[in-house]
Amino acid sequence: MRNQMKLRSGATIYQVDRSEADKKNYLTRHSLSKMHLMPVGDPIAYDISPDGQVIYYFDPVRVAEAPPETWYFPNSKKETMTLPSGSVIERMSVKNAATRGYYTAERLGRMHYEIVEEPVAYTYKADKSVLYFYDKKTAKRLPLMCVECGKDIRYKKKLCVSCYEKELAVRREEGNAYRAAYYGMDRAKVLFFDLELTGFYDHDEILSITIVDGFGNSIMDTLVRPVSTKSWKRTEQIHKITPAMVKDSPVLDELIPELKRIFGGAENIIAYGVSTDYSHIKHIYEDEAEREDFRKKIRCCANEFVRYTHENRPDISHASLTDAMSCFEIEWEGMAHSSVADTLGCRKVWEALFPNYYCN
Repeated sequence: MRNQMKLRSGATIYQVDRSEADKKNYLTRHSLSKMHLMPVGDPIAYDISPDGQVIYYFDPVRVAEAPPETWYFPNSKKETMTLPSGSVIERMSVKNAATRGYYTAERLGRMHYEIVEEPVAYTYKADKSVLYFYDKKTAKRLPLMCVECGKDIRYKKKLCVSCYEKELAVRREEGNAYRAAYYGMDRAKVLFFDLELTGFYDHDEILSITIVDGFGNSIMDTLVRPVSTKSWKRTEQIHKITPAMVKDSPVLDELIPELKRIFGGAENIIAYGVSTDYSHIKHIYEDEAEREDFRKKIRCCANEFVRYTHENRPDISHASLTDAMSCFEIEWEGMAHSSVADTLGCRKVWEALFPNYYCN
């Protein structure tokens, strides 16, 4: 079985000798450089030089013209150096090397890369000693270390497992205290609402509105007849509201006075994933000051659930209302994804998150 190597991109390449590479017209970096070309993809094969470094071969079809400023070393004749492997590399400036993605071993080390390939170019330091350049694309990426302790490999948020767990414990304690606090809210003045829409964008229209208070009492539950949209087959599959169901329902303009009265008496207005609902319901207010007063009352149950999972249930990777209800073992009331069921579900999730939210 031939020797093989896995690249950082995930591609696997095989070792070939020079004669096999020549038969297939593979090009080394030196060959490409002489033709003022540079590779645009991964190496296609490799070989090992006598001193143990990697020599990569590239597909002649997957090349591009090198930037003209890299063709020659400024103010000097073209200079080359022959490596122990027999490869010939060119002298170039630090700037020109960086243009190609070539860096010194020291610079790559600071970037957390390990050299595996032989040098691809060189220059001279002020003391006339040789400074080699290596290709970042073919260097081996090293694991990053924890920014807190610097001793272990990063796990999450640039921290190792130990430091992450310590930080998480602090955030969990703060979060649990925040959720367990007594807020003294009046159930009658805390509203939960949900909308169903003709689509997923701001220009879509409202099809249903449900509002309940902190007791679970229905304050408003109505279908809404859209003015411009005649069909909504994609969202109809989700909420099951058909054009026939809303043909005799009020349009949004007819509901605006009552909606303003209801929201005006609320202290908090809570929805699950509030940004979409707010972007549609805000249009009941023409005055920007009224919109701002309404926005200040809004609370997002989804954001609070995400914070809870990050602090207490990192095993939960999604944060839909269904996920939240499953997390707290809450049963649906009514047909899931209808505005009624979503509103009642949001209320129960909020009360699971904030058990001491109300004064009664």
